[in-house]
Amino acid sequence: METNKLIFAYFAFISILTAAITIIDKINAKNGSRRVPEDFLLTLGLLGGSVSEYITMKLIRHKTRHKKFMIGLPVLIIIQIAFIAGLWIYTQRG
Repeated sequence: METNKLIFAYFAFISILTAAITIIDKINAKNGSRRVPEDFLLTLGLLGGSVSEYITMKLIRHKTRHKKFMIGLPVLIIIQIAFIAGLWIYTQRG
């Protein structure tokens, strides 16, 4: 049961961090400031922030014309859902 709490805490943290960095990149884009590299944004999605990143990008209309985000993030979401489901099933066997 403790493992489930750690997993939840990790995904909550990475989701908040990813949303915040996505918003910072949007602000920087508007101000002409230094941008967050796209590879870094995608890495955050890969590390578990894909849901919050996708939702944030849609809400603030950021990177919505980039196929690697609008296709790649939903693919990551599906993979992560399968991973979490598998992990949950595995931990319930115990």
